[in-house]
Amino acid sequence: AAVLFEQIRKLKEKGIAVIYITHKMDEIFQIGDTVSVLRDGELVHTGGLAGLTKDKVISLMVGRDMEEIYPENPTKPGEPVLELKGLTRAGVFQNIHLTLRRGEILGIAGLIGAGRTEIFRAVFGLDKYDSGEICLEGETVQIRSVYDAVRRGIMMIPEDRKGEGLVLCRSVAENISLPNLDKYKAGVINDRLEHKNADAMIKKLSIKTPSEGTPAGALSGGNQQKIVISKWLLHSPKVLIMDEPTRGIDVGAKYEIYKIMCELVQSGMSVIMISSEMPELLGMCSRIAVISNGKKTGELEGAEMTQEKIMALAVKGFENEQE
Repeated sequence: AAVLFEQIRKLKEKGIAVIYITHKMDEIFQIGDTVSVLRDGELVHTGGLAGLTKDKVISLMVGRDMEEIYPENPTKPGEPVLELKGLTRAGVFQNIHLTLRRGEILGIAGLIGAGRTEIFRAVFGLDKYDSGEICLEGETVQIRSVYDAVRRGIMMIPEDRKGEGLVLCRSVAENISLPNLDKYKAGVINDRLEHKNADAMIKKLSIKTPSEGTPAGALSGGNQQKIVISKWLLHSPKVLIMDEPTRGIDVGAKYEIYKIMCELVQSGMSVIMISSEMPELLGMCSRIAVISNGKKTGELEGAEMTQEKIMALAVKGFENEQE
């Protein structure tokens, strides 16, 4: 990012104008001179950054004042639900020890390419692991496929929601139903029950769509993400793995996703949040485990959780390799 910003400054010095599109407030104030805000396809503001604050820009983006970026989560974590003991996949990750507690949002931090996603693809049965144990509620379980994970209550929302989480040409209702077809079939699919459950999820997660028959690809990123979440909620998961859950989503939709996450853990579910955004990890998680070069390099809790400590642990595994 620093290299990119330096190049943008050099272009400006040559008299070249730059249009920079981003959801990240820090970037706007770091490199911008003027800012234009779009909301629901309309230009709602254009002007210099002088006199503007992050809160003001956010309120322009969402159309209302945002009193808080992260919702309060009074839930206190309970007993262990998911435990990884020495989980290893040769050349990808090694000797991973992690504990997720009931009613907890556990953050997973690290640089891109550190192995964060790969660890939990193995937990979800998408990839194989070579050794180690996965324990669910104190019992060692064998996860050889996605089916194994789902029937035991482990679900995953992928980083690439368009490529891996949705069938964009199919309707909202069909996407919600896709992993739940066994609930509707008795020779043929029970359309009435399918639509009833889809409508319930649309209301529960406040999915903004013209109808349940609208193609998922026609909706905004935030509403697409809600569809991916809702299709797994019908399975009543014990553990929900969320990989980059707010990537490509505006700040208003981010807050709605955060609220959903808090409501889930308050209902007794446990959430693993993999994120490259350190502020949201700090704002949402009770603990943060850091992965670096396929290894867990540390775990932070309470006052220990700072951006500086996360970054130090995130580069630790790569530094050791160079030495």
